[in-house]
Amino acid sequence: MSKKFYVTTPLYYVNAKAHIGHAYTTVIADCAARFARLLGRDVFFLTGTDEHGEKIKKSAQDSGKTTIEFIDGVVEEFKKLWSKLNISYDHFIRTTDKQHCETVKLAIKKIYDKGDIYKEKYQGLYCLPCEAFWTKEQVKDTEGLCPDCGRALELIEEENYFFKLSKYQSWLLEHLSKNPDFIKPKSRFNEIKSFLEKNTLQDLCISRPAKRLTWGIEFPEDVDFIVYVWFDALLNYISAPGYSVNDMQFNNIWPADIHFMAKDIIRHHAVFWPIMLKALELEVPKTVFAHGWWKFDNQKMSKSLGNVVDPFDVIEQVGVDALRFFLLREIPVGLDGNFSWQAIFTRYNSDLANDFGNLVYRTLNMSEKYFDGIVTGADVPIPENFAQVLSSMKDKYIECFTACEFSVGIESVYTFISVLNKYIEDSKPWTMSKEGRTDELNNFLYAICEGIRICTVCLWPVMPQTCESVMHQLGIPADFSVNDIDWGIVKDYKIQKEQPLFPRIDVN
Repeated sequence: MSKKFYVTTPLYYVNAKAHIGHAYTTVIADCAARFARLLGRDVFFLTGTDEHGEKIKKSAQDSGKTTIEFIDGVVEEFKKLWSKLNISYDHFIRTTDKQHCETVKLAIKKIYDKGDIYKEKYQGLYCLPCEAFWTKEQVKDTEGLCPDCGRALELIEEENYFFKLSKYQSWLLEHLSKNPDFIKPKSRFNEIKSFLEKNTLQDLCISRPAKRLTWGIEFPEDVDFIVYVWFDALLNYISAPGYSVNDMQFNNIWPADIHFMAKDIIRHHAVFWPIMLKALELEVPKTVFAHGWWKFDNQKMSKSLGNVVDPFDVIEQVGVDALRFFLLREIPVGLDGNFSWQAIFTRYNSDLANDFGNLVYRTLNMSEKYFDGIVTGADVPIPENFAQVLSSMKDKYIECFTACEFSVGIESVYTFISVLNKYIEDSKPWTMSKEGRTDELNNFLYAICEGIRICTVCLWPVMPQTCESVMHQLGIPADFSVNDIDWGIVKDYKIQKEQPLFPRIDVN
């Protein structure tokens, strides 16, 4: 396994504030980044904002602000949410950053000099809200409307610059055949492979006339054109780690290990992006991972329906880590999920308040009651019924989190949590206390504390704030390493009990 780990979210478009979908992608990436740190890898975690395009300029005008004032305000809201969600990014890139703009121009010039960009007159169906061209073939099943947003299209004829996607189609198909993990999950791999096998790629229009599109990066050496927003945005993945600016840093970080994004932009990342990199003679990312969408009460979220979930509202109701846990536990990454208040309250009360929270609180409470908070564990053997479960749990957890199967990995940890809860009921520590079996009671509490510590290490990528609190209450350093998922690491616990981690929520 490589020592370095480079993970990204897509750049979020700043024509509106962040919603639960943005939070989901970013929490997934953060969980992957934290797990990589747990393994001792050198992590570079990138997120940021896509700030060019006519839609953003129009949103700014509608708000009565200048374009940059509007963008700065939305960017601060994204950063505020990431801070609230404990997103541990290493770099936040904005496509208005000077270095990024220069990298875009340099990349275009390099591809142009190679002969893979040309200028030509073009006639096509244009969607202004999506800032995208469509062919008649692409809209035949949508009654002439935009396949993405369903709005009316305008027939436009103009001169533009084009990138030779078609030149690299056979190379990309060969790459897919040799690298079945390049696109995940498997359903998205099959989707892209089938698309490439059944269709001839059209060359990509990568500019817009400056008279029509005024907010963006000037096309290098041709001020009459602006760089197409998608071509600009995708290049952030190499501009952030230092392409063309800091070769040593860039070579240490690139290629990306995982690009996370929602499934609606998989084609941009799995077709456009690898071909752009091939033209730049750079390695392609190891994995492009497209997750599903969140629906609200089984309906697709949309502003018109008024059912878009604000992450700040959810945090106010259940807390930061409960939201992170729900997003990662409720559905496997890759499938669509259904968000409902009933679902999150049920998950909160069952998994967090009852199973984990109550386990921690009652154990700390017994430790204080019976031993004034001092639990010693020199040479305490692992209970027989723990050993096999712990061994299989560790293997399953590492396997699943490595594969970004977070839901299944969390489930494996909860298998051990169930064993710990059952051990308390079966051992009857209150009876040990009454009968004066002090050594046996101490060993029992040490076993539970050690089990809680191990589960806490595993759950740290999911619920960092909660897990750091648990470590503090156990009286041990809040250090997290995969090497700590073993028995007998800590010899003594000096309990500092606080309030319950997850007070039950009354949903009646």
